[in-house]
Amino acid sequence: MLGTDFRAGSPVWIDLGSPDLDVAAAFYSAVFGWRFMSLGPEAGGYGLFQKDGKTVAALGPLTEEDAQPAWTTYFRSDDIQATARDVVTGGGRVRVEPMSVGEGRLAQFTDPRGAEFAVFEAGAGLEKTSEDNTLVWVELQVADPEAAIRFYHGLFGWRTREMRAPGMTYRVLSIRDGDQEEGSFGGVAPLQGEHEVARWVPYFAVADADAVVAAVQGNGGTVLMPAADVPDVGRIAWLADPAQAVFAVLKPNPRQS
Repeated sequence: MLGTDFRAGSPVWIDLGSPDLDVAAAFYSAVFGWRFMSLGPEAGGYGLFQKDGKTVAALGPLTEEDAQPAWTTYFRSDDIQATARDVVTGGGRVRVEPMSVGEGRLAQFTDPRGAEFAVFEAGAGLEKTSEDNTLVWVELQVADPEAAIRFYHGLFGWRTREMRAPGMTYRVLSIRDGDQEEGSFGGVAPLQGEHEVARWVPYFAVADADAVVAAVQGNGGTVLMPAADVPDVGRIAWLADPAQAVFAVLKPNPRQS
């Protein structure tokens, strides 16, 4: 599962682009108990979601023309310029050129199938993961999983292994270094509907998936897939916030000792 010992190719940050920061901050506070800490006018409204004083996500305004509300996953890069070149070589697009932010550098991209993602070179990372109400998994939902895996392997050297899931073959992703099981952080799933779009979806660990579904409904969000048990994984639900940014929650099965 995802940790905070960030190495090349691992998810290091997530942020939400939203048209109404006050509504978004209130929604996620009600659903996950997060506290929003604005970084002030000089940051353009950008701020941090925190749990127990530790950063677990971030929130900012939509900054690109025609941008849709969405969560963005950032992956660690050891060489952001090389990653940008590899994105273009692999058929993707650079949306935001590499730029300095604090002590690090970031860039934002679109992969060849239209899924948006970003990278950080050095800089800060999430301070809590893989516990209740924090990021535990990221999932690429895409029409052609094999082609997508080839593209990202060219960027990050990710490894994959297949596992059977209800109605599909699921590909589990792990970073290139270390133990493959311990280094797993996400997966690739085929799109389930003809009108669905390719996207990276964050999964947040929760103590009670059904309670979170109720909280989403009670605070202006939408249930895309009701809570359901997935064998050998846990209880999952797909959701959207009031601006229709998509995310998921997972109550993991207890690990076997």
